[in-house]
Amino acid sequence: MSVLGNVSISLTEEQGMLLDVARGFVRDQAPIEAVRAQLETDTGFDAGTWQSMVEMGWAGIALPDTVGGAGMGVGSAVPVFEALGGGLLGTPLLSSTLAGQLIWRAAGESAAGWLGRLCSGSVGTIAYLDGGDWGASNMGVALGADGALAGAKSYVADASVADVFVVVASEGGAPVLAVVERSSVADSAISENVLIDLTKRAANVDFSGVTPAEVIRGDAVSVAIRDTLLLGALLTAAETTGAANKCLASITEYLKTRRQFGKLIGSYQALKHPTVDIYVGMENARSFVYHGATIVGDEALDQDAEIACRMAKVAADEVMVFAGDRSVQFHGGFGFTWECDSTLFIRRAQWAQQMYGGAIHHRKRLASLLLDS
Repeated sequence: MSVLGNVSISLTEEQGMLLDVARGFVRDQAPIEAVRAQLETDTGFDAGTWQSMVEMGWAGIALPDTVGGAGMGVGSAVPVFEALGGGLLGTPLLSSTLAGQLIWRAAGESAAGWLGRLCSGSVGTIAYLDGGDWGASNMGVALGADGALAGAKSYVADASVADVFVVVASEGGAPVLAVVERSSVADSAISENVLIDLTKRAANVDFSGVTPAEVIRGDAVSVAIRDTLLLGALLTAAETTGAANKCLASITEYLKTRRQFGKLIGSYQALKHPTVDIYVGMENARSFVYHGATIVGDEALDQDAEIACRMAKVAADEVMVFAGDRSVQFHGGFGFTWECDSTLFIRRAQWAQQMYGGAIHHRKRLASLLLDS
């Protein structure tokens, strides 16, 4: 009997087609030169590229067709994020997808108006962290009796371009979701963070005095928050695995062209073996990611799904950290420079570890899930 319980894994024809289309999109519209051109811009992405993604239906890919989505299920988003990770492409898709999942899981079709906007390309984001700890309760923002919020959130992804904030708050000790329009938040309340991965953006947002456009209450809110954090780990793992694959391709290309002492450096076992380790780690992470994609759905995530999401995040984080480090080392002094793509990979690895819990965070929780009797 497997300690994992459900070990099913599949790549459906639909997912395979999405992966091919998304990889082609990245190749044609977001080569590494285009990504680099956005690194020091205000948003970190090209507005035209984002609009193209919306037109392809990716903004609503994980939401039901009854609210304007594609009705393909959250597992269908996995191959898209793997491909986007392979291009190190920074867009608000991850933030918006998760905001949609949180609203949908907490309110269902009663929130069709908000969900329809997200499917149409309005950018949503979740304001969750009170500090930097994914393991804390993170309900420091309170909804008062006057209907206004009090408190601030940290590291709100894509806050500067968000149209809708989904703020995790407390009301009388119970969790609620305060849906806030960007127009209700003063520009001075948004303070940009400096992230190590320049393809990503985040900011601290002070919601004090802001009156939400809608407040979602009920027993479903707690479960929706928990499940959305797990899905965040899974989709981030998919993106990270794609980035690790891109890093591996960069390494192997360099090993086949760079000569040292009259020989291709790829002929040295000291470089061959770590490269194989990256490949094995990347394929291992992909297996966990697509296992997760196979068993997550619109319903509340069960224990098997929770285990799958957490294991995918652990595997993806670890291979990306190792791949980024080896890429820098293999390129020698050049690997430490801004001109070398190795710096993009190692920065992505550092960012990924901080999103939706790192390996230690998830291993701690996996221990009780897998080992407790």
